[in-house]
Amino acid sequence: MTMNHSLDLSDERLREFWRERHLCTLTTLRPDGTPHVVPVGVTLDVETGTARVITSRGSLKAGHVAAAGPAGAPVAVCQVDGRRWATLEGRAVVRDELAAVADAERCYADRYRTPRPNPERVVIEIAITRILGSV
Repeated sequence: MTMNHSLDLSDERLREFWRERHLCTLTTLRPDGTPHVVPVGVTLDVETGTARVITSRGSLKAGHVAAAGPAGAPVAVCQVDGRRWATLEGRAVVRDELAAVADAERCYADRYRTPRPNPERVVIEIAITRILGSV
């Protein structure tokens, strides 16, 4: 039996799930192609189809994404709560513009808590291309 787990951003159940406070994972690819999976906080902008992760400029995850260049790196973010889960796949770039970082920090504060000050903060911005899940 094949199950279809495709979702889209118009699904209110998906939107609600991504408003709840859940720890997520971010999967990037190392230079050798193996996955690098780390816990992160993720915010979702359903209007633009963008997910964001704040991090330090020198983090491995930011380095993996930046190494892909302007075309972006293939990544996935996932959150799980019991039997409910959702994965957002897409292409990610690292942004360091002050306005982009401030907006990402505000969204993070809305979903989680006010992030600690970090002068090395950047944003991993993911243009969502596929959504899978069971919400």
